[in-house]
Formats: sequence, structure tokens, C-alpha cells
Amino acid sequence: MALVSAKEMLTKAKAGKYAVGQFNINNMEWTKAVLLTAQEMNSPVILGVSEGAGKYMCGYKTIVGMVNGMLEELNITVPVALHLDHGSFEGAKACINAGFSSVMFDGSHYPIEENIEKTKILVNACDVLGLSLEAEVGSIGGEEDGVVGAGECADPGECKTIAELGVTMLAAGIGNIHGKYPENWAGLSFDTLDAIQKLTGDMPLVLHGGTGIPEDMIKKAISLGVAKINVNTECQLSFAAATREYVEAGKDQQGKGFDPRKLLAPGFEAIKATVKEKMELFGSVNKA
Repeated sequence: MALVSAKEMLTKAKAGKYAVGQFNINNMEWTKAVLLTAQEMNSPVILGVSEGAGKYMCGYKTIVGMVNGMLEELNITVPVALHLDHGSFEGAKACINAGFSSVMFDGSHYPIEENIEKTKILVNACDVLGLSLEAEVGSIGGEEDGVVGAGECADPGECKTIAELGVTMLAAGIGNIHGKYPENWAGLSFDTLDAIQKLTGDMPLVLHGGTGIPEDMIKKAISLGVAKINVNTECQLSFAAATREYVEAGKDQQGKGFDPRKLLAPGFEAIKATVKEKMELFGSVNKA
């Protein structure tokens, strides 16, 4: 199965009132865990790559080669999109050239006119190549690759303007943040989400910062047009906890427990369990 644009899977998700998970990948274990779980769950999936993770994994061409190799070697038949997460304008162009099937241009920190201008250029490039494009209005709280946001709510009118440029999906800030949510978090602004959906129609909406949002809020967001939910921190936390448990139990000291294939196996299984749980919550199981 070749990589696909996220357009068809997200259009189906929005119409069917479920969401497709974007799971960020950080290395081979992450990628393999997400792909195998998607196949087992018969769920479409989006592999997210931040610019920082792209550098860490030796560049975008390396990632495209690894993912395409896995699709073939693991006999993955469910729809898989390879997506740049929170991309700069230059990063988006680099990923298009490297063979990604989907990109996000995060112009939320620019004045709206510049966000529109840059998004428009990428809409044209992605249209020609059949790739999906995600835009963002209103910054997502927390930090992602040095871009810091306080979780501002997007202006629904600006969302409408960006949506009308012909992007595939729209990430709109509704009080969500990256990383762990603080205890005093005010929750998602469903009024903002509802207003955005009314002005953007069938446009699939994206919820960033999916880790730690209560299940009832996730379900309500899906009912209000969210068709893509991003998960990264939760997989990192479950991977770290399982690896810590293995090491603290001294299993790395038993036999050949120090072999990286053994050392990383519990974390790999923990990622799979987290992805499975999210796919069940988002409603994407058996929607491939």
C-alpha cells in the first residue's frame, strides 16, 4: 500500500462522526508500533513528524524511505498518510519534495494576511501533487519545536477565510495545549469550535494536544466537526514508563536483557496499547 493523502480518510471521518488519529513518530519503534496497531485495528492512520523529529531521524528523505519500506515489508493495507506536523513554510516545501503525502503549514504566529499568503502558495503546490494540506489559525498552547502558544482561541472569521483557500483540514485553537495539561486548565471552548464549524462547513477540523483531554470532551469535539486528533505526549509517557519499569526491575541485567531489541520491547508494546486505546476512543476502528 502506498502512502495516501489524508483528504479521503478525513472527509469520511467528518461525515461518519469519528476521528482519525495522528500519532507522532520519533524512531523505528514508534513507526512500527503505530503501523502494526493501525493494521490490527483496521483503522486509517496519520503518521506525524515534527521538524525537530525530522532532524533527529536524519531528515525527511530518510523518514519517507523507512515508512515506505515498512508499508511493504509489514504488508500494511490500511490507508496511511505521512504528515509534517507544525511545519514552517520552508519545512513544508522540503517535505513535499521528500515525498510526504500530507503537510501542515503552521502560520498561526504570522499576521493573518501573511498566513493567508503563504498558505495560498502551498495550496497550489499540494493541489498539483495530490497532497493534503493542514493550516492553523489561533495558536495551540504549550511548546512545539520552539513555537510557544498560550492556548488562544481562534477567530472563527479568520478560520473561514483560511478554509476558503482550499486547504484540506484546519487546526483551530480552542484552548487546547501541547504536552501535559495543567491542573487549572479551563477546558476546551466548545462555543468557539461550534462557531468555527458553522462557518467552515464540511472542512475537517483538527484537535492538537490530544493527550490528557477527558474522554467526554474528545467525544463532544468529534460531534462538533473534529475529524483528526493529534497524539504525541501520551505515547512518549507510556514508552518512558514501560522502559523505566524494565530497567528498574533489573531486566536489562538478566541474560541479554541489554540487547536494544529486548530493552525497547516493553516501550514498543506500551505505544501499541496507547494507540489502540486512542483509536477505540476516536471511533476509527474498522473504518479503513
